[in-house]
Amino acid sequence: MGARAPGVHHGDVTSRGLSISTHTSAVAGPDGSAGPTATGMSAPAPETALVSTALDSATPAALLAGAIDVEQAPRPLSVFDLMRIGIGPSSSHTVGPMRAGRAFSRALAEAVRPGGAGASDGECDSQVPGAGLPQPTRITVELYGSLGATGRGHATDRAAVMGMAGYEPETVPAVVCESLMKEVEAAGELVVDGVGPVPFSPGADIHFLPGRVLPYHVNGMTLTAYCASGAEILRRTYYSVGGGFVMEDVGAPGSPSIQALATASASQAHATPAPFPFTTSAAMLAICEREGLGISEVVLANELSARSREEVMAYLDRLRATMRACIEAGMSAEGILPGGLGVRRRAKALHERLCAQSTGPAAAFTMADPLRGMDWVDLFALAVNEENAAGRRVVTAPTNGAAGIVPAVLAYYERFIPGADDDGARRFLLAATAVGGLIKTNASIAGAEVGCQGEVGSASSMAAAGLAEALGGTPAQVENAAEIAMEHNLGLTCDPVGGLVQIPCIERNAVAAVKAINAARMALWGEGRHAVSLDTVIETMRQTGEDMLAKYKETSRGGLAVNVVEC
Repeated sequence: MGARAPGVHHGDVTSRGLSISTHTSAVAGPDGSAGPTATGMSAPAPETALVSTALDSATPAALLAGAIDVEQAPRPLSVFDLMRIGIGPSSSHTVGPMRAGRAFSRALAEAVRPGGAGASDGECDSQVPGAGLPQPTRITVELYGSLGATGRGHATDRAAVMGMAGYEPETVPAVVCESLMKEVEAAGELVVDGVGPVPFSPGADIHFLPGRVLPYHVNGMTLTAYCASGAEILRRTYYSVGGGFVMEDVGAPGSPSIQALATASASQAHATPAPFPFTTSAAMLAICEREGLGISEVVLANELSARSREEVMAYLDRLRATMRACIEAGMSAEGILPGGLGVRRRAKALHERLCAQSTGPAAAFTMADPLRGMDWVDLFALAVNEENAAGRRVVTAPTNGAAGIVPAVLAYYERFIPGADDDGARRFLLAATAVGGLIKTNASIAGAEVGCQGEVGSASSMAAAGLAEALGGTPAQVENAAEIAMEHNLGLTCDPVGGLVQIPCIERNAVAAVKAINAARMALWGEGRHAVSLDTVIETMRQTGEDMLAKYKETSRGGLAVNVVEC
Protein backbone atom coordinates (compact mmCIF):
# COMPACT_ATOMS: atom_id res chain seq x y z
CA MET A 1 0.00 0.00 0.00
CA GLY A 2 1.41 3.34 -0.97
CA ALA A 3 1.02 6.73 0.66
CA ARG A 4 -2.38 8.27 0.30
CA ALA A 5 -3.67 11.77 0.87
CA PRO A 6 -6.13 12.31 3.71
CA GLY A 7 -9.69 11.55 2.74
CA VAL A 8 -8.80 8.96 0.10
CA HIS A 9 -10.44 5.64 0.95
CA HIS A 10 -8.67 2.35 0.41
CA GLY A 11 -10.84 -0.53 -0.72
CA ASP A 12 -11.45 -3.97 0.76
CA VAL A 13 -8.44 -5.70 2.22
CA THR A 14 -8.24 -9.25 0.95
CA SER A 15 -4.51 -10.00 1.15
CA ARG A 16 -3.84 -13.62 2.13
CA GLY A 17 -7.56 -14.22 2.30
CA LEU A 18 -8.00 -12.13 5.44
CA SER A 19 -11.02 -10.25 4.18
CA ILE A 20 -12.57 -8.08 6.87
CA SER A 21 -15.82 -7.59 5.01
CA THR A 22 -19.19 -9.16 5.90
CA HIS A 23 -22.75 -8.18 4.98
CA THR A 24 -24.28 -5.20 6.76
CA SER A 25 -26.78 -2.48 5.95
CA ALA A 26 -26.71 1.27 6.36
CA VAL A 27 -28.55 3.99 8.24
CA ALA A 28 -28.59 7.71 7.72
CA GLY A 29 -25.89 9.83 9.31
CA PRO A 30 -26.50 13.23 10.92
CA ASP A 31 -26.36 15.00 7.60
CA GLY A 32 -28.50 12.43 5.80
CA SER A 33 -25.55 10.49 4.42
CA ALA A 34 -25.35 6.75 4.73
CA GLY A 35 -23.62 5.48 7.80
CA PRO A 36 -22.88 1.76 8.33
CA THR A 37 -24.60 -0.31 10.91
CA ALA A 38 -24.75 -3.97 11.71
CA THR A 39 -28.17 -5.44 11.35
CA GLY A 40 -29.08 -9.08 11.42
CA MET A 41 -26.01 -9.79 13.53
CA SER A 42 -27.30 -11.76 16.48
CA ALA A 43 -24.44 -11.46 18.91
CA PRO A 44 -24.47 -14.17 21.57
CA ALA A 45 -24.89 -13.20 25.19
CA PRO A 46 -21.51 -12.15 26.56
CA GLU A 47 -19.66 -14.50 28.85
CA THR A 48 -19.04 -12.55 32.02
CA ALA A 49 -18.37 -15.05 34.83
CA LEU A 50 -14.86 -14.46 36.18
CA VAL A 51 -12.76 -17.36 37.41
CA SER A 52 -9.53 -17.13 39.38
CA THR A 53 -6.39 -18.53 37.76
CA ALA A 54 -2.73 -18.67 38.70
CA LEU A 55 -0.56 -15.76 37.64
CA ASP A 56 1.54 -17.92 35.37
CA SER A 57 -1.59 -18.66 33.34
CA ALA A 58 -2.10 -16.71 30.14
CA THR A 59 -4.92 -14.33 31.00
CA PRO A 60 -5.42 -10.72 29.91
CA ALA A 61 -5.61 -9.62 33.55
CA ALA A 62 -2.25 -11.21 34.38
CA LEU A 63 -0.65 -9.74 31.28
CA LEU A 64 -1.99 -6.29 32.02
CA ALA A 65 -0.86 -6.43 35.62
CA GLY A 66 2.66 -7.36 34.59
CA ALA A 67 2.39 -10.78 36.18
CA ILE A 68 3.31 -12.35 32.83
CA ASP A 69 6.41 -11.13 31.06
CA VAL A 70 5.10 -9.45 27.93
CA GLU A 71 7.85 -11.10 25.89
CA GLN A 72 6.62 -14.53 26.98
CA ALA A 73 2.92 -13.91 26.31
CA PRO A 74 1.58 -16.29 23.64
CA ARG A 75 -0.41 -13.52 21.96
CA PRO A 76 -1.06 -9.77 22.07
CA LEU A 77 -4.14 -8.38 23.78
CA SER A 78 -7.28 -8.88 21.74
CA VAL A 79 -10.06 -6.52 20.72
CA PHE A 80 -12.17 -8.62 23.11
CA ASP A 81 -9.81 -7.54 25.90
CA LEU A 82 -9.22 -3.95 24.91
CA MET A 83 -12.69 -2.76 23.99
CA ARG A 84 -15.45 -4.01 26.24
CA ILE A 85 -18.96 -2.88 26.95
CA GLY A 86 -19.68 -1.59 30.43
CA ILE A 87 -21.18 1.25 32.40
CA GLY A 88 -19.68 4.61 33.30
CA PRO A 89 -18.10 6.57 34.62
CA SER A 90 -14.81 4.62 34.96
CA SER A 91 -13.43 1.28 33.80
CA SER A 92 -10.96 0.99 36.68
CA HIS A 93 -13.14 2.60 39.34
CA THR A 94 -16.59 1.37 38.26
CA VAL A 95 -16.41 -1.62 35.91
CA GLY A 96 -13.55 -3.34 37.74
CA PRO A 97 -15.10 -2.97 41.23
CA MET A 98 -18.41 -4.21 39.87
CA ARG A 99 -16.72 -7.34 38.55
CA ALA A 100 -14.94 -7.71 41.90
CA GLY A 101 -18.25 -7.51 43.76
CA ARG A 102 -19.69 -10.15 41.45
CA ALA A 103 -16.71 -12.44 42.05
CA PHE A 104 -17.10 -11.98 45.82
CA SER A 105 -20.79 -12.90 45.75
CA ARG A 106 -19.96 -16.10 43.87
CA ALA A 107 -17.23 -17.00 46.36
CA LEU A 108 -19.50 -16.23 49.30
CA ALA A 109 -22.32 -18.33 47.83
CA GLU A 110 -19.92 -21.25 47.54
CA ALA A 111 -18.67 -20.73 51.10
CA VAL A 112 -22.13 -20.90 52.70
CA ARG A 113 -23.49 -23.61 50.41
CA PRO A 114 -24.11 -26.90 52.23
CA GLY A 115 -21.10 -29.04 51.47
CA GLY A 116 -19.31 -26.04 50.00
CA ALA A 117 -15.71 -24.98 50.25
CA GLY A 118 -16.15 -22.49 53.08
CA ALA A 119 -13.93 -22.58 56.14
CA SER A 120 -13.48 -20.11 59.00
CA ASP A 121 -11.34 -19.77 62.06
CA GLY A 122 -13.84 -21.96 63.89
CA GLU A 123 -16.14 -19.30 65.31
CA CYS A 124 -18.49 -19.46 62.34
CA ASP A 125 -18.39 -23.21 61.75
CA SER A 126 -21.73 -25.03 61.85
CA GLN A 127 -22.21 -27.76 64.41
CA VAL A 128 -23.87 -29.87 61.75
CA PRO A 129 -21.38 -31.75 59.54
CA GLY A 130 -21.57 -30.67 55.88
CA ALA A 131 -24.04 -27.90 56.60
CA GLY A 132 -21.70 -25.21 55.35
CA LEU A 133 -21.02 -21.89 56.99
CA PRO A 134 -23.87 -19.79 58.40
CA GLN A 135 -25.57 -17.00 56.51
CA PRO A 136 -23.62 -13.75 56.85
CA THR A 137 -25.02 -11.05 59.08
CA ARG A 138 -22.84 -8.24 57.77
CA ILE A 139 -20.70 -7.37 54.74
CA THR A 140 -18.17 -4.54 54.60
CA VAL A 141 -16.48 -2.92 51.60
CA GLU A 142 -13.16 -1.13 52.07
CA LEU A 143 -11.86 1.04 49.23
CA TYR A 144 -8.16 1.91 49.31
CA GLY A 145 -5.88 4.35 47.52
CA SER A 146 -7.32 5.85 44.37
CA LEU A 147 -10.57 3.90 44.79
CA GLY A 148 -10.94 5.54 48.18
CA ALA A 149 -9.92 9.00 46.93
CA THR A 150 -12.28 9.25 43.98
CA GLY A 151 -14.63 6.35 44.59
CA ARG A 152 -17.63 8.52 45.42
CA GLY A 153 -17.34 10.48 42.20
CA HIS A 154 -16.74 7.33 40.16
CA ALA A 155 -19.63 5.44 41.80
CA THR A 156 -17.25 2.75 43.04
CA ASP A 157 -19.47 2.11 46.04
CA ARG A 158 -22.53 1.64 43.84
CA ALA A 159 -20.59 -0.61 41.47
CA ALA A 160 -19.46 -2.94 44.26
CA VAL A 161 -23.03 -3.22 45.54
CA MET A 162 -24.44 -3.95 42.08
CA GLY A 163 -21.79 -6.61 41.57
CA MET A 164 -22.66 -8.32 44.86
CA ALA A 165 -26.30 -8.21 43.82
CA GLY A 166 -25.37 -10.26 40.75
CA TYR A 167 -25.32 -7.61 38.03
CA GLU A 168 -22.73 -7.45 35.24
CA PRO A 169 -21.35 -4.25 33.63
CA GLU A 170 -22.30 -5.47 30.17
CA THR A 171 -25.97 -6.04 30.92
CA VAL A 172 -27.06 -4.18 34.07
CA PRO A 173 -30.25 -2.20 33.37
CA ALA A 174 -30.04 1.58 33.68
CA VAL A 175 -32.90 1.58 36.19
CA VAL A 176 -30.82 -0.61 38.52
CA CYS A 177 -27.90 1.80 38.31
CA GLU A 178 -30.20 4.64 39.30
CA SER A 179 -32.22 2.97 42.05
CA LEU A 180 -30.39 0.08 43.71
CA MET A 181 -28.41 2.06 46.30
CA LYS A 182 -31.52 3.90 47.49
CA GLU A 183 -33.43 0.64 47.73
CA VAL A 184 -30.66 -1.05 49.71
CA GLU A 185 -30.35 1.91 52.07
CA ALA A 186 -34.11 2.01 52.65
CA ALA A 187 -34.38 -1.74 53.22
CA GLY A 188 -31.26 -1.99 55.37
CA GLU A 189 -30.23 -5.12 53.52
CA LEU A 190 -28.66 -6.31 50.28
CA VAL A 191 -29.87 -9.39 48.45
CA VAL A 192 -26.49 -10.98 47.64
CA ASP A 193 -26.65 -13.15 44.55
CA GLY A 194 -26.65 -16.81 45.47
CA VAL A 195 -26.71 -16.02 49.20
CA GLY A 196 -29.90 -14.10 49.96
CA PRO A 197 -30.65 -11.02 52.07
CA VAL A 198 -27.80 -9.73 54.23
CA PRO A 199 -28.07 -6.73 56.58
CA PHE A 200 -26.22 -3.93 54.83
CA SER A 201 -26.04 -0.14 55.05
CA PRO A 202 -24.02 1.63 52.34
CA GLY A 203 -23.35 4.55 54.65
CA ALA A 204 -22.03 2.39 57.48
CA ASP A 205 -20.56 -0.61 55.68
CA ILE A 206 -18.66 1.04 52.81
CA HIS A 207 -15.42 2.69 53.91
CA PHE A 208 -13.34 5.09 51.79
CA LEU A 209 -9.66 4.86 52.79
CA PRO A 210 -7.66 7.10 50.43
CA GLY A 211 -4.71 7.39 52.79
CA ARG A 212 -3.95 3.69 52.70
CA VAL A 213 -2.51 2.05 49.59
CA LEU A 214 -2.26 -1.73 49.46
CA PRO A 215 1.09 -3.16 48.31
CA TYR A 216 0.04 -4.73 45.01
CA HIS A 217 -1.78 -1.85 43.29
CA VAL A 218 -3.14 1.62 44.01
CA ASN A 219 -6.70 0.48 43.17
CA GLY A 220 -7.36 -1.99 45.98
CA MET A 221 -10.59 -3.05 47.67
CA THR A 222 -11.42 -5.60 50.37
CA LEU A 223 -14.81 -7.23 50.87
CA THR A 224 -15.54 -9.13 54.07
CA ALA A 225 -18.54 -11.17 55.20
CA TYR A 226 -19.13 -11.78 58.92
CA CYS A 227 -21.24 -14.20 60.92
CA ALA A 228 -23.33 -13.32 63.99
CA SER A 229 -20.35 -13.69 66.36
CA GLY A 230 -18.41 -11.05 64.41
CA ALA A 231 -15.96 -13.59 63.04
CA GLU A 232 -15.10 -13.56 59.34
CA ILE A 233 -16.83 -15.96 56.98
CA LEU A 234 -14.98 -14.78 53.90
CA ARG A 235 -12.46 -12.03 53.19
CA ARG A 236 -11.20 -11.19 49.71
CA THR A 237 -9.03 -8.38 48.40
CA TYR A 238 -9.29 -7.33 44.76
CA TYR A 239 -7.26 -4.98 42.59
CA SER A 240 -8.78 -3.15 39.64
CA VAL A 241 -5.72 -2.80 37.43
CA GLY A 242 -7.21 -0.79 34.56
CA GLY A 243 -9.63 -1.30 31.71
CA GLY A 244 -11.99 -3.31 33.93
CA PHE A 245 -9.44 -6.07 34.57
CA VAL A 246 -9.33 -7.48 38.10
CA MET A 247 -6.76 -9.35 40.20
CA GLU A 248 -7.69 -11.28 43.33
CA ASP A 249 -5.76 -11.96 46.54
CA VAL A 250 -6.93 -15.32 47.83
CA GLY A 251 -4.25 -15.62 50.50
CA ALA A 252 -4.55 -15.26 54.25
CA PRO A 253 -3.88 -11.87 55.91
CA GLY A 254 -0.15 -11.24 55.73
CA SER A 255 0.34 -14.01 53.15
CA PRO A 256 -0.86 -12.61 49.82
CA SER A 257 -1.59 -14.95 46.94
CA ILE A 258 -2.44 -12.91 43.85
CA GLN A 259 -4.36 -14.53 41.04
CA ALA A 260 -5.91 -13.20 37.87
CA LEU A 261 -9.65 -13.05 37.29
CA ALA A 262 -10.77 -13.74 33.74
CA THR A 263 -13.58 -15.44 31.87
CA ALA A 264 -12.98 -18.99 30.77
CA SER A 265 -13.14 -18.04 27.09
CA ALA A 266 -10.63 -15.21 27.54
CA SER A 267 -8.23 -17.52 29.36
CA GLN A 268 -8.59 -20.14 26.64
CA ALA A 269 -8.09 -17.59 23.89
CA HIS A 270 -4.97 -16.16 25.51
CA ALA A 271 -3.51 -19.63 25.93
CA THR A 272 -3.77 -20.15 22.15
CA PRO A 273 -0.55 -19.06 20.41
CA ALA A 274 -1.05 -16.32 17.84
CA PRO A 275 0.42 -16.66 14.35
CA PHE A 276 1.85 -13.14 14.55
CA PRO A 277 2.79 -12.31 18.15
CA PHE A 278 4.34 -8.91 18.74
CA THR A 279 5.16 -6.88 21.82
CA THR A 280 6.61 -3.76 20.19
CA SER A 281 5.64 -1.57 17.27
CA ALA A 282 8.97 -2.41 15.65
CA ALA A 283 8.10 -6.11 15.72
CA MET A 284 4.61 -5.34 14.42
CA LEU A 285 5.98 -3.36 11.49
CA ALA A 286 8.50 -6.11 10.74
CA ILE A 287 5.65 -8.65 10.53
CA CYS A 288 3.70 -6.37 8.20
CA GLU A 289 6.71 -5.99 5.88
CA ARG A 290 7.60 -9.70 5.93
CA GLU A 291 4.05 -10.94 5.35
CA GLY A 292 2.81 -8.17 3.08
CA LEU A 293 -0.04 -7.40 5.47
CA GLY A 294 -1.55 -4.25 6.90
CA ILE A 295 -1.74 -3.75 10.66
CA SER A 296 -5.45 -4.56 10.77
CA GLU A 297 -4.81 -7.78 8.84
CA VAL A 298 -2.15 -8.87 11.34
CA VAL A 299 -4.54 -8.24 14.22
CA LEU A 300 -7.36 -10.04 12.40
CA ALA A 301 -5.19 -13.08 11.76
CA ASN A 302 -4.38 -13.22 15.47
CA GLU A 303 -8.06 -12.90 16.37
CA LEU A 304 -9.05 -15.69 13.98
CA SER A 305 -6.51 -18.05 15.50
CA ALA A 306 -8.53 -18.11 18.74
CA ARG A 307 -12.11 -17.39 17.64
CA SER A 308 -14.30 -17.94 14.60
CA ARG A 309 -14.65 -15.28 11.93
CA GLU A 310 -18.36 -15.02 12.72
CA GLU A 311 -17.64 -14.33 16.39
CA VAL A 312 -14.96 -11.74 15.63
CA MET A 313 -17.03 -9.86 13.06
CA ALA A 314 -20.12 -9.96 15.24
CA TYR A 315 -18.15 -8.50 18.14
CA LEU A 316 -16.67 -5.71 16.02
CA ASP A 317 -20.13 -4.79 14.80
CA ARG A 318 -21.54 -5.00 18.33
CA LEU A 319 -18.89 -2.52 19.45
CA ARG A 320 -19.80 -0.20 16.60
CA ALA A 321 -23.51 -0.48 17.35
CA THR A 322 -22.92 0.26 21.04
CA MET A 323 -20.76 3.27 20.20
CA ARG A 324 -23.37 4.56 17.78
CA ALA A 325 -26.19 4.05 20.28
CA CYS A 326 -24.21 5.91 22.92
CA ILE A 327 -23.70 8.87 20.59
CA GLU A 328 -27.39 8.95 19.72
CA ALA A 329 -28.40 8.74 23.39
CA GLY A 330 -26.03 11.53 24.33
CA MET A 331 -27.37 13.78 21.58
CA SER A 332 -30.91 13.25 22.85
CA ALA A 333 -30.40 13.72 26.60
CA GLU A 334 -30.43 16.98 28.49
CA GLY A 335 -30.24 18.23 32.06
CA ILE A 336 -27.61 18.31 34.80
CA LEU A 337 -25.07 15.52 35.20
CA PRO A 338 -25.10 13.80 38.60
CA GLY A 339 -22.45 14.42 41.24
CA GLY A 340 -23.09 17.93 42.51
CA LEU A 341 -20.85 19.98 40.19
CA GLY A 342 -23.85 21.29 38.28
CA VAL A 343 -22.33 20.39 34.90
CA ARG A 344 -24.98 20.83 32.24
CA ARG A 345 -25.21 18.47 29.28
CA ARG A 346 -24.30 20.28 26.05
CA ALA A 347 -24.52 17.64 23.34
CA LYS A 348 -28.26 17.91 22.65
CA ALA A 349 -28.19 21.69 22.21
CA LEU A 350 -25.07 21.50 20.04
CA HIS A 351 -26.65 18.81 17.89
CA GLU A 352 -29.75 20.94 17.36
CA ARG A 353 -27.64 23.99 16.41
CA LEU A 354 -25.54 22.02 13.94
CA CYS A 355 -28.61 20.52 12.31
CA ALA A 356 -30.28 23.95 12.11
CA GLN A 357 -27.19 25.49 10.53
CA SER A 358 -27.16 22.89 7.78
CA THR A 359 -30.75 23.69 6.73
CA GLY A 360 -31.28 27.33 7.72
CA PRO A 361 -30.23 30.69 6.28
CA ALA A 362 -26.60 30.09 7.22
CA ALA A 363 -26.43 26.76 5.35
CA ALA A 364 -24.27 28.09 2.54
CA PHE A 365 -21.71 29.45 4.99
CA THR A 366 -21.60 26.35 7.19
CA MET A 367 -21.33 23.97 4.27
CA ALA A 368 -18.33 25.94 3.04
CA ASP A 369 -16.73 26.06 6.48
CA PRO A 370 -13.63 23.81 6.29
CA LEU A 371 -13.85 23.12 10.04
CA ARG A 372 -17.51 22.15 10.05
CA GLY A 373 -16.58 18.50 10.47
CA MET A 374 -14.64 19.33 13.64
CA ASP A 375 -17.82 20.62 15.26
CA TRP A 376 -19.45 17.24 14.65
CA VAL A 377 -16.44 15.41 16.06
CA ASP A 378 -16.67 17.57 19.18
CA LEU A 379 -20.37 16.72 19.36
CA PHE A 380 -19.80 12.96 19.10
CA ALA A 381 -17.16 12.97 21.83
CA LEU A 382 -19.22 15.19 24.14
CA ALA A 383 -22.27 12.98 23.66
CA VAL A 384 -20.42 9.80 24.64
CA ASN A 385 -18.67 11.28 27.63
CA GLU A 386 -21.81 12.88 28.98
CA GLU A 387 -23.41 9.45 28.83
CA ASN A 388 -20.38 7.99 30.59
CA ALA A 389 -20.50 10.67 33.30
CA ALA A 390 -24.16 9.79 33.82
CA GLY A 391 -23.24 6.14 34.42
CA ARG A 392 -24.72 4.88 31.16
CA ARG A 393 -23.41 2.11 28.88
CA VAL A 394 -20.26 2.84 26.87
CA VAL A 395 -17.39 0.97 25.24
CA THR A 396 -14.13 1.05 27.17
CA ALA A 397 -11.81 2.20 24.41
CA PRO A 398 -9.54 1.65 26.19
CA THR A 399 -11.04 3.21 29.36
CA ASN A 400 -14.33 4.82 30.32
CA GLY A 401 -12.73 8.17 31.09
CA ALA A 402 -11.52 8.30 27.48
CA ALA A 403 -14.50 6.45 26.00
CA GLY A 404 -15.56 9.28 23.68
CA ILE A 405 -12.44 9.52 21.50
CA VAL A 406 -12.49 6.32 19.45
CA PRO A 407 -16.28 6.49 18.84
CA ALA A 408 -16.04 10.15 17.79
CA VAL A 409 -13.23 9.55 15.30
CA LEU A 410 -14.90 6.39 14.00
CA ALA A 411 -18.15 8.34 13.52
CA TYR A 412 -16.18 11.01 11.66
CA TYR A 413 -14.85 8.33 9.32
CA GLU A 414 -18.25 6.66 8.83
CA ARG A 415 -20.23 9.84 8.27
CA PHE A 416 -17.88 12.30 6.62
CA ILE A 417 -15.31 10.36 4.58
CA PRO A 418 -16.42 9.62 1.00
CA GLY A 419 -16.34 5.90 0.33
CA ALA A 420 -16.36 4.90 3.99
CA ASP A 421 -17.69 1.39 4.46
CA ASP A 422 -18.03 -1.42 6.97
CA ASP A 423 -14.71 -2.93 5.98
CA GLY A 424 -12.92 0.32 6.74
CA ALA A 425 -14.68 0.67 10.09
CA ARG A 426 -13.65 -2.82 11.13
CA ARG A 427 -10.07 -2.19 10.03
CA PHE A 428 -10.22 1.01 12.11
CA LEU A 429 -11.06 -0.95 15.28
CA LEU A 430 -8.49 -3.66 14.60
CA ALA A 431 -5.65 -1.19 14.05
CA ALA A 432 -6.71 0.73 17.15
CA THR A 433 -6.53 -2.55 19.06
CA ALA A 434 -2.92 -3.09 17.99
CA VAL A 435 -1.86 0.29 19.35
CA GLY A 436 -3.91 0.06 22.52
CA GLY A 437 -2.52 -3.37 23.27
CA LEU A 438 1.05 -2.09 22.93
CA ILE A 439 0.37 0.80 25.29
CA LYS A 440 -1.47 -1.40 27.77
CA THR A 441 1.24 -4.05 28.03
CA ASN A 442 4.31 -1.80 27.85
CA ALA A 443 3.07 1.15 29.92
CA SER A 444 -0.41 1.69 31.36
CA ILE A 445 -3.86 2.96 30.48
CA ALA A 446 -4.82 3.69 34.10
CA GLY A 447 -5.07 7.30 35.23
CA ALA A 448 -4.31 6.14 38.77
CA GLU A 449 -0.93 4.83 37.56
CA VAL A 450 0.30 7.25 34.89
CA GLY A 451 -2.17 10.14 34.77
CA CYS A 452 -4.50 11.05 31.95
CA GLN A 453 -1.78 10.52 29.35
CA GLY A 454 -2.53 6.83 29.84
CA GLU A 455 -6.25 7.29 29.25
CA VAL A 456 -6.95 10.17 26.88
CA GLY A 457 -3.45 9.94 25.39
CA SER A 458 -3.85 6.21 24.70
CA ALA A 459 -7.31 6.64 23.21
CA SER A 460 -6.15 9.48 20.97
CA SER A 461 -3.25 7.33 19.77
CA MET A 462 -5.58 4.40 19.09
CA ALA A 463 -8.06 6.58 17.19
CA ALA A 464 -5.30 8.16 15.10
CA ALA A 465 -4.01 4.73 14.12
CA GLY A 466 -7.51 3.49 13.36
CA LEU A 467 -8.32 6.44 11.11
CA ALA A 468 -5.00 6.22 9.26
CA GLU A 469 -5.66 2.51 8.67
CA ALA A 470 -9.21 3.10 7.46
CA LEU A 471 -7.97 5.79 5.07
CA GLY A 472 -5.53 3.37 3.46
CA GLY A 473 -2.33 4.28 5.26
CA THR A 474 0.70 2.03 5.10
CA PRO A 475 1.76 0.26 8.32
CA ALA A 476 4.49 2.86 8.76
CA GLN A 477 1.98 5.70 8.37
CA VAL A 478 -0.41 4.09 10.84
CA GLU A 479 2.37 3.68 13.40
CA ASN A 480 3.40 7.30 12.79
CA ALA A 481 -0.16 8.51 13.37
CA ALA A 482 -0.30 6.68 16.70
CA GLU A 483 3.08 8.09 17.68
CA ILE A 484 2.12 11.69 16.88
CA ALA A 485 -1.06 11.52 18.94
CA MET A 486 0.65 9.86 21.93
CA GLU A 487 3.71 12.13 21.82
CA HIS A 488 1.60 15.23 22.15
CA ASN A 489 -0.32 13.95 25.14
CA LEU A 490 2.78 13.17 27.20
CA GLY A 491 2.58 14.47 30.75
CA LEU A 492 -1.21 14.92 30.73
CA THR A 493 -2.41 14.85 34.32
CA CYS A 494 -5.51 13.21 35.75
CA ASP A 495 -7.07 15.76 38.09
CA PRO A 496 -10.84 15.25 38.03
CA VAL A 497 -12.73 17.96 39.90
CA GLY A 498 -14.70 16.42 42.73
CA GLY A 499 -13.48 12.98 41.72
CA LEU A 500 -16.01 13.06 38.88
CA VAL A 501 -15.35 12.19 35.25
CA GLN A 502 -16.71 15.55 34.09
CA ILE A 503 -14.21 18.41 34.47
CA PRO A 504 -11.91 18.36 32.53
CA CYS A 505 -12.67 14.90 31.16
CA ILE A 506 -15.63 15.60 28.87
CA GLU A 507 -14.06 18.48 26.95
CA ARG A 508 -10.69 16.72 26.98
CA ASN A 509 -12.18 13.84 25.01
CA ALA A 510 -13.41 16.23 22.34
CA VAL A 511 -10.03 17.95 22.05
CA ALA A 512 -8.21 14.62 21.89
CA ALA A 513 -10.54 13.30 19.19
CA VAL A 514 -9.73 16.29 16.97
CA LYS A 515 -6.04 15.80 17.80
CA ALA A 516 -6.30 12.17 16.65
CA ILE A 517 -7.71 13.22 13.29
CA ASN A 518 -4.95 15.79 12.88
CA ALA A 519 -2.31 13.19 13.77
CA ALA A 520 -3.68 10.78 11.17
CA ARG A 521 -3.71 13.46 8.49
CA MET A 522 -0.16 14.54 9.29
CA ALA A 523 1.03 10.95 9.10
CA LEU A 524 -0.76 10.31 5.80
CA TRP A 525 0.89 13.31 4.17
CA GLY A 526 4.26 11.78 5.01
CA GLU A 527 5.89 8.49 4.15
CA GLY A 528 5.92 7.03 7.63
CA ARG A 529 9.51 8.02 8.37
CA HIS A 530 9.90 9.92 11.65
CA ALA A 531 12.52 10.56 14.32
CA VAL A 532 10.59 9.20 17.31
CA SER A 533 9.10 5.71 17.22
CA LEU A 534 5.86 4.66 18.87
CA ASP A 535 7.87 2.32 21.11
CA THR A 536 9.95 5.26 22.33
CA VAL A 537 6.88 7.34 23.07
CA ILE A 538 5.19 4.52 24.98
CA GLU A 539 8.28 3.99 27.12
CA THR A 540 8.52 7.73 27.70
CA MET A 541 4.89 7.78 28.80
CA ARG A 542 5.61 4.98 31.27
CA GLN A 543 8.61 6.81 32.72
CA THR A 544 6.68 10.07 32.89
CA GLY A 545 3.92 8.31 34.80
CA GLU A 546 6.42 6.93 37.30
CA ASP A 547 7.83 10.41 37.89
CA MET A 548 4.42 12.11 38.11
CA LEU A 549 3.38 13.21 41.58
CA ALA A 550 0.56 11.16 43.07
CA LYS A 551 -1.67 14.23 43.36
CA TYR A 552 -1.87 14.32 39.56
CA LYS A 553 -2.84 10.65 39.18
CA GLU A 554 -6.60 10.33 39.75
CA THR A 555 -6.52 11.29 43.39
CA SER A 556 -8.23 14.67 43.03
CA ARG A 557 -5.53 16.17 45.26
CA GLY A 558 -3.90 18.46 42.71
CA GLY A 559 -4.31 20.50 39.54
CA LEU A 560 -7.80 21.52 38.53
CA ALA A 561 -9.24 19.31 41.26
CA VAL A 562 -8.02 21.74 43.95
CA ASN A 563 -8.08 24.97 41.97
CA VAL A 564 -11.66 24.79 40.73
CA VAL A 565 -14.20 25.76 43.35
CA GLU A 566 -16.93 23.13 43.56
CA CYS A 567 -20.36 24.72 43.52
